[in-house]
Amino acid sequence: MKFKTLKKIGACLAVLGLLGILPAGPAEAAGPLSTGATVYVSIYSNIYSGPRGRPYQLGAMLSVRNTDLQYPITVLSAIYYNTRGEVIRNYIAEPLELGPLASKDYYIKEKDKTGGTGANFIVQWQSSRPVNQPIIEALMLGLTSGQGISFICPGKIITCHE
Repeated sequence: MKFKTLKKIGACLAVLGLLGILPAGPAEAAGPLSTGATVYVSIYSNIYSGPRGRPYQLGAMLSVRNTDLQYPITVLSAIYYNTRGEVIRNYIAEPLELGPLASKDYYIKEKDKTGGTGANFIVQWQSSRPVNQPIIEALMLGLTSGQGISFICPGKIITCHE
């Protein structure tokens, strides 16, 4: 199918949805609602490349995005751990409220080698009422001598509140 045709189909479906002609899907279609969770996010501050397995340094950005249209969430902690599982730092000194559709990011510089190849974040968040689960992920990016690499690591819920 050509791009113009796909674009027209998408526009028609959007109009039908706005007019209420298309049935609304269940709330579960967007994912289960939650009042909080603890999320593990992988961070790769370097990767190995080339035949000699040289380390390629990467910058990393942890992103926490409130996907709820109406209610805030509170980020309780964003703790950065190294490869050995030792705490490097907590990026949140006190609970941080993110309003509807708000986001917050935390950056680890390319030259910061404290995390190592197995670094990670543990992020805890909560809400006073059931909300859409936030998107919590990390973006790794490196650019050296005109060569670049980037990739995303999604967060994984390791404990969930009801």
